[in-house]
Amino acid sequence: MNVDLPVSTWISVTALGSVGVMGPVALIVAAWLAVGYRWKYAGAWLALLGAASSLVALSKIAFIGWGIGVRHLDFTGISGHALMSTAVLPVAIFVALLPARGTIRALGVAFGLLLGVWVGVSRVVLDAHSVSEVVAGCALGAAVALAFVWFAWRAESGKLAPTPVAASLAAVVVALHGMPVPTQHWITEIALGLSGHERPYVRASWKSKAFRAPERRTELSPDERAAA
Repeated sequence: MNVDLPVSTWISVTALGSVGVMGPVALIVAAWLAVGYRWKYAGAWLALLGAASSLVALSKIAFIGWGIGVRHLDFTGISGHALMSTAVLPVAIFVALLPARGTIRALGVAFGLLLGVWVGVSRVVLDAHSVSEVVAGCALGAAVALAFVWFAWRAESGKLAPTPVAASLAAVVVALHGMPVPTQHWITEIALGLSGHERPYVRASWKSKAFRAPERRTELSPDERAAA
């Protein structure tokens, strides 16, 4: 997928959707909800995002460990960047704008969704994910965001001014942008540990006609374990 922007720009865009940025932003959002509104909103937000994140992790573990995917769609797991950006950004803007009128809040949510989709596009441009994986991530993230917005739409307004909320969220994004978090390595280790395979399934070989599944780890004998 070719889009007429410098690669460095797309790398900067994609970094916005990393767990290292969106995770802390999601926690700050939960903190503002708990402090300024009610704990039930913070709990609902974290539960929705946690459930969706677990689904992403499971889809990746299923492919890396067992090669479970959809070849004709080039689908090997839901894009985590797409999920996090389309879920967290609309909700962060929504919480900052809760004291505002409904029209302004709705526009803020729409803008957040567009930002999230932009992050998703960057994943395709950089060949980090296929279109199907990004579409799945964006759809799941949007579902999380819209479900929470619907749930919290009538939250009592006026307890928090938009400026400190927006400033704290922006500060987190700026401070953590580009900070690496080895989530893929962790997921790979979990998948290999559960499946018992020596090597992970890889997209390129998985799609090949000459594909061979990774071998399973062999148990060492007591003498071999002692010598290891």
